[in-house]
Amino acid sequence: MDTILIVDDNQAVCNALSLMLELNGYRTLTCLSPENALELVQLHDVALVVQDMNFTQDTTSGEEGKSLFYAFRQLQPSLPIILLTAWTQLELAVELVKEGAADYMGKPWDDAKLLNSINNLISLHRLSKENAQLNRVESQRMLAIKDADLCGIVFNSGTMQRCVDLALQIAKSDVSVLITGPNGAGKDKLADIIHANSALKNKPFIKVNIGALPMDLLEAELFGAEAGAFTGATKARIGRFEAADGGSLFLDEIGNLPLSGQVKLLRVLQTGEFERLGSHQTRKVNVRVISATNADLAEDIQTGRFREDLFYRLNVIELALPALNDRKDDVLPLVQHFIGADFSLSRHTQQALQAHHWPGNVRELENACKRAVVLAQSADLVAADFGLTTKHATDTVSDGVAIGAVEPQTLICGEPSKQMNNDLTISEPRVDEKADIVAALEQHKGVIARVAKSLGLSRQALYRRMQKYQIDK
Repeated sequence: MDTILIVDDNQAVCNALSLMLELNGYRTLTCLSPENALELVQLHDVALVVQDMNFTQDTTSGEEGKSLFYAFRQLQPSLPIILLTAWTQLELAVELVKEGAADYMGKPWDDAKLLNSINNLISLHRLSKENAQLNRVESQRMLAIKDADLCGIVFNSGTMQRCVDLALQIAKSDVSVLITGPNGAGKDKLADIIHANSALKNKPFIKVNIGALPMDLLEAELFGAEAGAFTGATKARIGRFEAADGGSLFLDEIGNLPLSGQVKLLRVLQTGEFERLGSHQTRKVNVRVISATNADLAEDIQTGRFREDLFYRLNVIELALPALNDRKDDVLPLVQHFIGADFSLSRHTQQALQAHHWPGNVRELENACKRAVVLAQSADLVAADFGLTTKHATDTVSDGVAIGAVEPQTLICGEPSKQMNNDLTISEPRVDEKADIVAALEQHKGVIARVAKSLGLSRQALYRRMQKYQIDK
């Protein structure tokens, strides 16, 4: 319940306002003098003040109300204040409104208008306080990011921003972290950020892709092996846990770990103890484990493929990374990062890139960019350079250009396959593009920076097109 402070030297006025406001769901405080008003506003959480302009008998100048107004402003600069005025003080009230008073009402006031003003001002004040709080949080977050090591991660979406914020927060602790998300989405990059911003950043950081290790050598890779422990083991070797001692160990594709390895991993997480393959000597390590998977471990637990007790040991905190298709705002910044400053993208190419589903996520996007750089006929990349075509240009229409369901293009000896010849390849509409450039030059009076921005091009790309179409500035 919001509290309203009523300040008037007439007790009847205070009683009337208090009754009206309490009937409409507000709590009220009343006082008869400026001195008491200033005390109350410091003792209570006041949402709004309704104040008179005169408090001494036979005084009509409004100077007392003016002094009280500025005293309130000094205590709480954003506190909404409604001034109750006689018509003789109207000019002064208008002056104070310009100085930051929220509103003024003449005496006698209209209950409905006064109540409407109070409701609106309190709502605006509450919103202002919430925005100020959000701005403080954002400032603190930006300060934290400014000092953080983001390991070269590129993003622009709010979704990815929240993932990075959480990774930085997680980094401060030493608990086990499970990063979930589809293949190629960048789970290893989040693991880099967690380690790089932790107290262990100057300690070893060992990465293991469980899915890439042969099953018969997996335990030896993780825990080490003595000479003769298996065929070909001619000398003792340390495992990844020993190599990471005192630091962090990143276990990618943890869902592929066999049950025998899961038992040993659980023991290490619980006690820090293990034995090398072929040895009875117990060794002890202190390692922070960061794991990642694209599998549904909860389903694997139900089918008996993954131990439930190990899951809870790994999943002290889960960091869920969404697919690239769920954070489309990251596509173009990533493309620009991968292709470098020597290449540019037209508006039509950008639309094609954003229309694609990218089932392989960032990894697929990076490979498509490498392909584009290698096969490009010019510095102005087109959709075909990325291996993208449209099958039916009817799905989405943006800026007058139809963008259909985009699929990777098969390349055979440097040419598109015959299978794709019936598809409509996205290419630059050269004639329309020339007209667009001429129109933009006229609209922006030849200012190249503005023209380039309006067309979604870099200045270098615009100059190249002007030269190609023989357009004079």
